[in-house]
Amino acid sequence: MARRKVAQLNALVAVDKPLGITSHDVVARVRRAVGERRVGHAGTLDPLASGVMVVGIGQATRLLGMLALDEKSYLAQIRFGAETATDDAEGEVTRRAPVRPELFDTAFAARAVAGLVGAHLQVPPAYSAISVDGVRSYARARAGEELELEARPIEVREATLFGIADDAGAPVWTVGFTVSKGTYIRALARDLGRALDSAAHLAGLRRTASGSVDAARCVALDDVTVEAVREAALDPVAALGLPALPVDEALMGDILCGKAVPVRGAEALEGGRAALTCAQRLVALADIEFGRARPRDVFPQPIEGVRP
Repeated sequence: MARRKVAQLNALVAVDKPLGITSHDVVARVRRAVGERRVGHAGTLDPLASGVMVVGIGQATRLLGMLALDEKSYLAQIRFGAETATDDAEGEVTRRAPVRPELFDTAFAARAVAGLVGAHLQVPPAYSAISVDGVRSYARARAGEELELEARPIEVREATLFGIADDAGAPVWTVGFTVSKGTYIRALARDLGRALDSAAHLAGLRRTASGSVDAARCVALDDVTVEAVREAALDPVAALGLPALPVDEALMGDILCGKAVPVRGAEALEGGRAALTCAQRLVALADIEFGRARPRDVFPQPIEGVRP
């Protein structure tokens, strides 16, 4: 078996995904731009959505499933008058409903949006990546199957109305959401329309933050280069939400072999987990046992971007 090429760039970076391309397209373009094969992303965005996408390169791909990205923020356009098969503007219209005059009323809309805050059971869109008996839900839906997905617990933590536009007689609400991981904004739009005795779908979506990473940290996809990634690299320790323990270069040999090492400050973290750093790079994730750091995830090519 051929050995995997050693990555020359190991970093997390936030990319501003443009409209009209898939999350997989973003990964492919980053691969070409930085010349690294090992690239992945956290948090899929649909083609009709833009905004913050956290991308891992090289060893940083191993962090993608561990990141503290449980909360996400969006700016959504919700158009009333029709539901679609996909719950967004890509799908065929499946139901139309009258547009009541109060849907243009700002005070009414603001109350309705504020009422979304809280815990809910949400039925995901049929056209989603959820696996049903080993097959993606969207694949079954495209094959014409009637799907009844199970409701899942989600939480809307913030919901704010920013304005109402008139699109050929249909009200379009611009709403800011902050939600728990796994929340479908498309489904929120669909359910809001039903709750207001109308019909609605998601007409546009931009992710403005993923965890602590907001749009201001993003690199435009067309601007991605090795130099740009290094300059804008996310701090992997902050992204993981772990305490950092700096280690001396002299301990690196033992750490790379997975040996427990004494680290100053470890005693205060007994029984927990910490990120071991050296020269502003993440070298390992370790369990703290008996005042020593025992590496569990070791990065032979350290991950860049650790802030002092």
